[in-house]
Amino acid sequence: MDQHVQIVVLDFGSQYTQLIARKIRESRVNAIILPSDTPLEQLRRIQPRGLVLSGGPGSVFADDAPRLVFDIREAGIPVLGVCYGMQLLALELGGKVHGEEEGEYGLAQLKVEEDPLFEGFDAESRVWMSHGDQVQLPPAGAKVIARTESCPCAAFHLPAESAWGVQFHPEVHHTVHGRELLRNFLFGICECEADWTPENFVRQMVPEIRALVGEKDHVVCGLSGGVDSSVAAALIHRAIGDRLHCVYVDNGLMRAGESEEVVTTFRENLGFNLLPVQAAERFLGALKGLSEPEAKRKAIGGVFVDVFEEAVNHLPEVRWLAQGTLYPDVIESTRTKGPSETIKTHHNVGGLPERMKFKLLEPLRELFKDEVRQVGEELGLPHAMLWRHPFPGPGLGIRILGEVSAERVAILQAADRIFLDELKASGWYDRSWQALAVLLPVRSVGVMGDKRTYENVLALRAVNSTDAMTADFTHFPWELLGRISNRIINEVRGINRVVYDISSKPPATIEWE
Repeated sequence: MDQHVQIVVLDFGSQYTQLIARKIRESRVNAIILPSDTPLEQLRRIQPRGLVLSGGPGSVFADDAPRLVFDIREAGIPVLGVCYGMQLLALELGGKVHGEEEGEYGLAQLKVEEDPLFEGFDAESRVWMSHGDQVQLPPAGAKVIARTESCPCAAFHLPAESAWGVQFHPEVHHTVHGRELLRNFLFGICECEADWTPENFVRQMVPEIRALVGEKDHVVCGLSGGVDSSVAAALIHRAIGDRLHCVYVDNGLMRAGESEEVVTTFRENLGFNLLPVQAAERFLGALKGLSEPEAKRKAIGGVFVDVFEEAVNHLPEVRWLAQGTLYPDVIESTRTKGPSETIKTHHNVGGLPERMKFKLLEPLRELFKDEVRQVGEELGLPHAMLWRHPFPGPGLGIRILGEVSAERVAILQAADRIFLDELKASGWYDRSWQALAVLLPVRSVGVMGDKRTYENVLALRAVNSTDAMTADFTHFPWELLGRISNRIINEVRGINRVVYDISSKPPATIEWE
C-alpha cells in the first residue's frame, strides 16, 4: 500500500532514521524506509526521485558494518548521505574515511559554501554532530562545501554523480537549517512534488482497500476508541460500508467511564456496526500472578485473540482483521526496516497466532500519529476523538507496575480521572501529547490527620511530541501539579504520595512498561 513514493531512505541503523522520513513527509513528500541491503532491482521498481543513506550506530570499519549491496552510481538518482551514510558514500565513490578515537558529539558551528543543498543558509549556523569516523578525503571530483572547527569536511558535493554527503544530522531540531536542507534536496535537487496530503491518501487508499478485500468479504476491527483504531475503522468503513464489523472488548483495564463513552460514540452517534463484549474477569484472571511487562502484554494479547474469535462467531463470515497499526509501532516492534534495536512488543504487531484465520488489514501502518489525525479530519471524525491522548492496547495493565488486580485497577482509574479532569479544566490537556498515571509497586510512609499511613505511590507522566519517536516532559506549572497531587491524595483511598516523571524519550520510553 505504498502511496506514490518519491524518496527512499535506506536504514543503516541510526536511531534518527525514522526522523528523516518524518521530516521529509512534513514537506508533503512521501518517503519510505527500506533496509540497508535493499537490492537495486527493488529500488528501480519503486522508481523514487531521490535516495537518502541514513546514519548508523557504529563505524564503517566494523566487521558487521552494514554496506550497500549495489553500486550507488547505478541508481541514477540524486543521493544524500547523512553521517554514517556520508562516510559510506565517500568510501563507495573512492574517497577516504578516517577512524576517530574521540569523535564529535553535540552542537557545532557549520560554515558553508555556496551550493544548491545550502540554499537559504546563513554563512554560519548551528548543527548537531554525532560521529566517530569522518571523511578525510572526499571522492575525486567532489567539492568540500561545509566545515566545522573539528571537521574539515562536514559536507561534500560530487556533481558527476549527483551525490551529497553531510556529516551532521539535518533531521534533528538542534540543526537550525535542517528543514531547509531537506527541502532543498527534495524540491531543488530531486524535483519532488508536494502531493503527500490527507486528501490524496484517502483518495488512493479507499479503492485499494476495496480491491484488496473484494466485493463480498467482511472485515472485523478491534475498536478501542483511540485515534488509531478509530481512523482505521472510518477509512475501511468508507471503502466497504456495513461489511465492516467493529468489536469493542471491555477488558476491565480501560479508564473510568471510557467503555460507556466508546459504545455511545461509535454505535449511537456514528452508526458503526459495533459489538461490545464484557470480558474484564477473563483478562484479570489471565494477569493473576504476572508482574513482568512482556508477560502481561502477551497474556492480554492472548485473551484478546480468544475473545475476538468468539465474538466473530456471531458475525457474518469474516476473512479480514483490521488493526490501527502505525509506523512507530512497526519500527519499535520489529527489525524489518534495518538493524535497529527492538524496544518492546507492541500490542498491534509482532505476528498473529497461527490458529487465527484472518488476513491482516493495516491501512495506517505507514503513517505517523499526526498524519493519522489529519486523515481522520479528512474523514470527518470529531475533533475530541482525534485529539484524544494515545492509550495503549493493554490499557491500564501496563500502567500498573507489578501484578494487576481489580483493586489496583480501581485505584488507578480514580487517580487517572482526577489527573485528566484537572488538565482539561486548566487547558493543559490539549497542550500535551500524552498524559498518564502509573501505579507503582512501591509503598511509602505518610501522615493523614494524626495517623500513620503506608500506601501506594503514584507517578504522573505527561510529554510533548510530534510522532512519539522522541518526546520531552510537559512543563506544567507547579501550582497545577500541586493541585492535582492534593486532590489525588485526598480523594483516592490507597495513595499517599504523588511524583512527576521528568525524563525524556530517549532514553526513557513514554509508557513505563
